[in-house]
Amino acid sequence: MNQVTQILPDHHKHCDELFVAAEDAAQRGDWPATAATFARFDAQMRAHFAAEEEVLFPTFEAATGMSGGPTQMMRYEHEQMRTLLDQLATAVTARDSDGYAGVAETLLMLLQQHNMKEENILYPMCEQALAADAGEVCEKISAMLEEEHA
Repeated sequence: MNQVTQILPDHHKHCDELFVAAEDAAQRGDWPATAATFARFDAQMRAHFAAEEEVLFPTFEAATGMSGGPTQMMRYEHEQMRTLLDQLATAVTARDSDGYAGVAETLLMLLQQHNMKEENILYPMCEQALAADAGEVCEKISAMLEEEHA
């Protein structure tokens, strides 16, 4: 079974690929393709947030007693990104290329910073703190992410 430090970064890459595909379609003005690809990206991002917020973070917080630290910041950033995802959805519905591009640029910057913090700091901390429960945590996370792949 893959560990947290592999499953979630791999899913980051998957989401990044969908993000680029949706942005490319929007730049071409191919709104049916944009809508379809964005819907997949949005679902994957929300599944990723849910896997972290419902499985990884609570398990980490229970193991470490740390609830006001890095997981609190990640939840805050997830909320910021959900707002941006909602704005992108509005731009897709309105077929607003400029609006989509502007929000996408903001989301890209936030995603890059967020993913770097998770991959280089939080996930290794989780892996260390959850060593005994890592297999079970990874199974739950994988199941949540795979549901959205279907």
